[in-house]
Amino acid sequence: MKKLNLLVAALLISSGLTAQSKWRVDKAHAKVGFAVKHLMLSTVDGYFKKFDASIISSNEDFTDAVFEVSIETASVSTDNDARDKDLRSAHFFDVTKFPQITFKSTSVNKVDDKTFKVLGNLTLHGVTKPLKLDLTLSSKGKSTATKKPVAEFKVTGKINRTDFGVGSDPAAMIGNEITLKVNGEFEQE
Repeated sequence: MKKLNLLVAALLISSGLTAQSKWRVDKAHAKVGFAVKHLMLSTVDGYFKKFDASIISSNEDFTDAVFEVSIETASVSTDNDARDKDLRSAHFFDVTKFPQITFKSTSVNKVDDKTFKVLGNLTLHGVTKPLKLDLTLSSKGKSTATKKPVAEFKVTGKINRTDFGVGSDPAAMIGNEITLKVNGEFEQE
């Protein structure tokens, strides 16, 4: 009987050590943005108004974290109605056929206390490709409102839009390289 009690105690202790925490994005304090060259002269910034993101991690330093993001393509905005309508059309995002962009991480590699390389799979326009992102843990603390743990992350990366079949305009009109600029505050559930 003592062996059984020790086994149960060991299981309870070990399960407490590996308990996973779920973190949800605070959308009021987050932005999913991008930038692209226009006519090789200027840069156009845009963002998506509707998205969701979560993190599941057992380690406080997020080294085992799984980051998941889903974005509604129809929510794209560049603060220009005509351009936004074109971006929603079959010419670019084809939001009727491809209503979501998704990303799910496959590994997180710690560079130092605050920076990480995140590898994962990005699905855009019906195409899934591996993507490497630079992630910075900007701050970590407790929410003054809820008293729950919070963390802020900044993410940057680059994709080639032609790899995903987005847009057929030549690079001289619209750059092929898209810079991703994402930041978000997450609260532990």
